[in-house]
Amino acid sequence: MNQSPLTLEHLAGVRRQLRVAVVTETYPPEVNGVAMTTGRLVSQLIEMGHIVTLVRPRQGAADIPAQDERFEEVLSRGIPIPKYNHLKMGLPARHLLTKLWSVRRPDVVQIVTEGPLGWSALGAARKLRIPAITEFHTNFHSYSRYYGVGWLKQPVEAYLRRFHNKGEMCLVPTRAMADKLSRKGVRAVEVVARGVDTALFSPARRSEALREQWGARPETLVATVVGRVAPEKNLALALRAFDALAERHGDARLVVVGDGPSLDALKASHPRHIYVGMRTGEDLASHYASADLFLFPSTTETFGNVATEALASGLPVVGYDYAAVAERVKTGLNGWRVPMDDEAAFVHAAMAAANPGALEPLRHGARESVLELDWRAIAQTLVDVMESVLARHEARAGLAAAR
Repeated sequence: MNQSPLTLEHLAGVRRQLRVAVVTETYPPEVNGVAMTTGRLVSQLIEMGHIVTLVRPRQGAADIPAQDERFEEVLSRGIPIPKYNHLKMGLPARHLLTKLWSVRRPDVVQIVTEGPLGWSALGAARKLRIPAITEFHTNFHSYSRYYGVGWLKQPVEAYLRRFHNKGEMCLVPTRAMADKLSRKGVRAVEVVARGVDTALFSPARRSEALREQWGARPETLVATVVGRVAPEKNLALALRAFDALAERHGDARLVVVGDGPSLDALKASHPRHIYVGMRTGEDLASHYASADLFLFPSTTETFGNVATEALASGLPVVGYDYAAVAERVKTGLNGWRVPMDDEAAFVHAAMAAANPGALEPLRHGARESVLELDWRAIAQTLVDVMESVLARHEARAGLAAAR
């Protein structure tokens, strides 16, 4: 990771230079919302003058850890995740982390994912009496019904509750999620929102050449879905909504951006749609901006970064009234949000948003609605949480020493 030199300007305004250990099972260049969010926040922490040690599974033999004066990667053992063999789940590494943090003690441990690596990080932090913050990113318990193991929902919920209650604080991206976890028995929950890179994701990246590859003329309606192609993403509803759109807009196109375990079956059952695979960076941004409407039928998100990326790209978003859609989408202004699980309302909303008279104002409103979501401000909120957790930890330690 190339970083600018540490200067007095970097440290201006920083109450203290924190040493942060970040433990995660996914990180760029892997492409998913958790990896992207973690990568953005790590970069911002470093730019703000803090020092970060990143612990993650080794993704392959060619995976070389990065290191400079403010950023160090430590690679642990991992095993492939079923149906996602390009990703690794971290194996327990308590001994490794205890040894590492005994030598280079962090001020705070930030645990991004709840797998075996995260659990062992909690154990190591508690043993060394280092305050630990956990993050809730993925509704694993909600996925169970999509994979034929609905009976696992309650045991997984119990595990997640126990996991997050072992930390000092659990971070979530929305107030609604904070309230939900509190009702489920997670004791200390704080909101740290998600940002979006409005320089990368922008209507300026719209490409008529790319649209031509899709067989779309300037006036052709192009709808898109972006993300993992998997059962829990509820893509069957996006297909239904698009079928309704195609009845009214005869030359409409549906572009599916992403990869996943359901991709081959989707291609076989719906061969007329356009499948472009996984895209990243400016290429991904161009795919967003070159569409006209974003369909977001998922019901299992903790946030849904793709929704804010679509908005920043000038795409009206049609989605259910929760997570990022509840936070950012205003019906008739920048998209359409509908009651949870009301599939007929979702299809109707897609039709309303795609109305030629509505689409252009919605596109303008989409971009305007996310311009204030700066990653630097989000990172400062994270630092404020770390400072408060560390202050409480030090106060307790001081009290114990006095006793």
